[in-house]
Amino acid sequence: MGTFEEHRRYLFAIAYRMLGSAADADDMVQEAYVRWEAAAATEIRSPRAFLATVVSRLCLDRLKDAHASRVDYVGPWLPEPIRTEADDAPDVVAAAESISQAFLVLLESLTPLERAVHLLHEVFDYSHDEIAGILDRDAATCRKLLERARKDIVARRPRFAPSKETHRALVGGFAAAVVNGDVAALERLLVEDVHAVSDGGGKASAARKPVVGRAAVAKFYGGLARLAVDGSSADIVEVNGWPAMVVRVNGAVFAVIQVETDGAAIYAVRSTLNPDKLSRI
Repeated sequence: MGTFEEHRRYLFAIAYRMLGSAADADDMVQEAYVRWEAAAATEIRSPRAFLATVVSRLCLDRLKDAHASRVDYVGPWLPEPIRTEADDAPDVVAAAESISQAFLVLLESLTPLERAVHLLHEVFDYSHDEIAGILDRDAATCRKLLERARKDIVARRPRFAPSKETHRALVGGFAAAVVNGDVAALERLLVEDVHAVSDGGGKASAARKPVVGRAAVAKFYGGLARLAVDGSSADIVEVNGWPAMVVRVNGAVFAVIQVETDGAAIYAVRSTLNPDKLSRI
C-alpha cells in the first residue's frame, strides 16, 4: 500500500466532519492526492501532517463556497448520511459522537475556522501550535477560535444515549410505531418540544419547514404508513455511528431517519430523502 493510501481513511474522516458531505469529502481527498503527487519530488518530513494540512485548507475553501450555495437549497439542509460499522465498544461509542448527524448539524452553526479548529483539536487531537501551522494562523488566534466554538457547542450540545443498544431500542420502537401508524405510541417516545427536520433538496417530497411539538411530530410520522407504497420496508442500520431507520422501496434506499435521544426519549428526528445523499447507505 502506498503512503497516500495509508492515510486515505484518515483524510476522509477529517474532510467528512469538516464538510458534512461524503461526496465533497471524496473530492477533497482526491485533490489532496493530486497535490501529494505534485509534491512527491520534495522532501516531506511527515506525510500525515502534510496531507492533513492540505485537506484542512481545501475544506476551509469548500466550506466558504458551501455556505453561500446552501442559501438556495430547497428546504432544510442535513449532512449526508454514511453507513458505519456496528460496534458497541465504549471507545467506539465515544468516537461515534463526533460523526453523528446531530453533532454535524451543530457544527453548521460555527464559522469555517471555528469548525476546523474544534475538530482538529477536540476530535483529531492536534495541539494549538500544530493547528496554527495547518491553518496558517497564530496559536493565540486558534485558542480564541476554540474557546468560542466550545461555548457554542456546550450551550447546544446534542444528547446521546448511554449505549448504542439503548439507542437501538428507541429507534426500533420508533420504527415500529411509524410502520404501524401508531400515533399514540409515537407520542410516548417523544419529548414535548421535539422537532423534526426533513431534507428532500427539492428532489423528493419532504416537509419544507421543521415540524415542532410532540403531537405534530407524532401525527406527521404516524401518517406515513398511509402513504407507504407496495414494496416498502424498514430496518435498523448503523448510520453515522448510531442505529437509524432506513426505509427502502423495492430494495432501493428511499429515506434515512435518524433520531437524537438521551436513551429515554427522542428529542429530534432528522430524515434524509434527497436521493443525491443516499448512495452511502
